[in-house]
Amino acid sequence: MDNEKIIRKKVFVYGAVQGVGFRYRAEHAANMLGVTGWVRNEPDGSVLLEVQGTDEQIDKVLAMVNQGTYVNIDRITANQIPIEEREYGFYIR
Repeated sequence: MDNEKIIRKKVFVYGAVQGVGFRYRAEHAANMLGVTGWVRNEPDGSVLLEVQGTDEQIDKVLAMVNQGTYVNIDRITANQIPIEEREYGFYIR
C-alpha cells in the first residue's frame, strides 16, 4: 500500500538532456500518468524536475523520458521534498 502514497521528489537529471526534447517528453509523460509538478533546464546542462505522484508514477515518468530518441541519461539524483497541496497539472518552466 505504501507505493500508493503521494510523494514529491526533486530530481536532477544529468547527461544529454538539454536540446533533445526532454522537457516536452517529461510534460507529456506526466500528463499521461496524472502526476503534477514542473521541469526546467539548469545552467549546468542538467534538467531539474519537481514531480508529485506515487513512487511508481514518478519512476514511470523518468522511464518514459529515457526511452526518447537522443535523450541519454548518465545520472539521476532525487530527494523527497514536501508535497504541494494545491498543485494542478505539470508545466515546463
